[in-house]
Amino acid sequence: MVPLLLVLLLVLLLFGLGFVAKLFFWIAIAVLVLWLLGFVARSGSGGRRGRWYRW
Repeated sequence: MVPLLLVLLLVLLLFGLGFVAKLFFWIAIAVLVLWLLGFVARSGSGGRRGRWYRW
């Protein structure tokens, strides 16, 4: 009974990690798209002050 519970716990753990990794992947894509949109929107201004970020 204990090995069965351990295997089920391992499956649930791996499933949860996979879900979280997929969620972080979609969040990273959304942030990248927002960054690119901000970069394109501000690139037409020209000059050093035209950037929307500070680096």
